[in-house]
Amino acid sequence: MRNATRSIIAIAALVGLGVGAAAPAGRAASDFAPLFNGRDLAGWKVPAGDNGHWRVVDGVIDYDAASEASGEKSLWTERSFGDFVLKVDWRLKATPYVNPSVPIIRFDGTHKKDAEGREIRIAVPDADSGIYLRGSSKAQVNIWCWPIGSGEVYGYRTDRAMPAAVRAGVTPKRNADHDIGQWNTFEITMRGTRLTVVLNGEEVISQAELPGVDARGPLALQHHGEKKDGVWVAPPSLVQFRNILVKELP
Repeated sequence: MRNATRSIIAIAALVGLGVGAAAPAGRAASDFAPLFNGRDLAGWKVPAGDNGHWRVVDGVIDYDAASEASGEKSLWTERSFGDFVLKVDWRLKATPYVNPSVPIIRFDGTHKKDAEGREIRIAVPDADSGIYLRGSSKAQVNIWCWPIGSGEVYGYRTDRAMPAAVRAGVTPKRNADHDIGQWNTFEITMRGTRLTVVLNGEEVISQAELPGVDARGPLALQHHGEKKDGVWVAPPSLVQFRNILVKELP
């Protein structure tokens, strides 16, 4: 009976230590630090004069694209980062604005043209936000409704001074977005000037070069959109974020 008791105790100890259970694949959760606590905007710089448009609702960061700040309207981290892996869930809540002039983007970053050499433009129900990297609005991982899909780096893709390889590199390989209203997950990796973006488990940007990007800087959740006479005149950031985690890399 004594031996049986010892065996039970030993088994319980092993279970408590996790021995015999398969280790989770990938990085341990402890490798990542939260950038959002689920309760308030501690650790973030709320724009001066925002008046409550960036807020926490039911454990998520909620934005209505209507910040009353007179200057910068995006939500920046207080901390700066160099090389890192960022994980963030996001969703677009609605698309009340129809963007009348969305290009058809080829996978090399150029725009499709018609027989007369004019860019083909289409109307798309649209909303728009993104993640600014290292303090740069140019180094922005896009969140939007364009057919090319989220994850592209618009500031680099549309910069005609950039080499063709750079513009192609920051163009998503596929559209991996979920439907409007559904949650999506980014895993964004910055090492030096190289960017990789995984969206919903699919690598859409692979080791893209961002020439001239700062070595270190804060992150931001982007504001976009404005109203005139109560009507949206640009795609608004009707967006939510949750589960924002970062792992700093050596």
